[in-house]
Amino acid sequence: MAGVLDSVNQRTQLVGQNRLELLLFNLGGKQLYGINVFKVKEVLQCPPLNEIPKRNPVVRGVAHIRGGTIPIMDLKMATGSPPLKDIENCFVIITEYNRSTQGFLVRGVERIVNMNWSAIHPPPSGAGKDNYLTAVTEVEGNLVEIIDVEKILAEVSPLPTDVSEEMILGANKDVPVNKHVLITDDSAIARKQIQKVAESLGMKVTLAKDGREALDFLEGLVESGKDPYKELLLVISDIEMPEMDGYTFTAEVRANPKIKDMHIILHTSLSGVFNEAMVQKVGANDFLAKFHPDELANRINSRLVEIGGEPLEDAN
Repeated sequence: MAGVLDSVNQRTQLVGQNRLELLLFNLGGKQLYGINVFKVKEVLQCPPLNEIPKRNPVVRGVAHIRGGTIPIMDLKMATGSPPLKDIENCFVIITEYNRSTQGFLVRGVERIVNMNWSAIHPPPSGAGKDNYLTAVTEVEGNLVEIIDVEKILAEVSPLPTDVSEEMILGANKDVPVNKHVLITDDSAIARKQIQKVAESLGMKVTLAKDGREALDFLEGLVESGKDPYKELLLVISDIEMPEMDGYTFTAEVRANPKIKDMHIILHTSLSGVFNEAMVQKVGANDFLAKFHPDELANRINSRLVEIGGEPLEDAN
């Protein structure tokens, strides 16, 4: 166990070719779960927790760690199961998502495994749309479930998702907004949040669940004889996605001469360990940490301004 805990900080700097490292953990049963090491700041034995008034039941309390006060969420309870017991014998995975730090209470931490994103797959269709999974994979013959943390955070501590009236009124009106924004993210909640921002500016949206699906869509436009630059204003892509991550997706787009100039914004919750050199290497146009609706709307509007005066054909 000590080896797992000691190695987390050293390994969060991994940026590979469509690779990731998963920290495996359990919630008290045989089922294994995984979280990207990129998101993990620290793993520790559950410290003393202080209850706070009117808290969401999923938040078991707050802990004072490294000079800060961090909410500790029961990950088992958050996914619809009974709460963890004997929490003093549990572990807390301290993470950074969407510009905030929080701890997830788990029963036990197993080990770290190095994997290729191509081995990470979307949840089976039979899992239903209300499940808490964003992906699944297999490790040594055992199914590993990757939880949609963004869905949990949206339920426990919702972020504002509305674009301000000032931003909407100030949006560029000189360009017909009949272009599509291609949104690719493995989290259904994240896709809806981004879609809401784009549509509030009058944009049409096309949704993809991962980099492979987004790349297939772009290549499909070319194969069908359509001009992708007349169809799409830009692509907003997550980095962490099954099948193909955002880095690899961007590199594949840049390597294809027929779509290489597509405007791509990498939009990710990897704010704490973001590798700017890697984004420049793969050739993304911009990077934005999740999730602030006005900031995202401003990036979309900036792209509209950039192409101002060039009316494009209707995407339909």
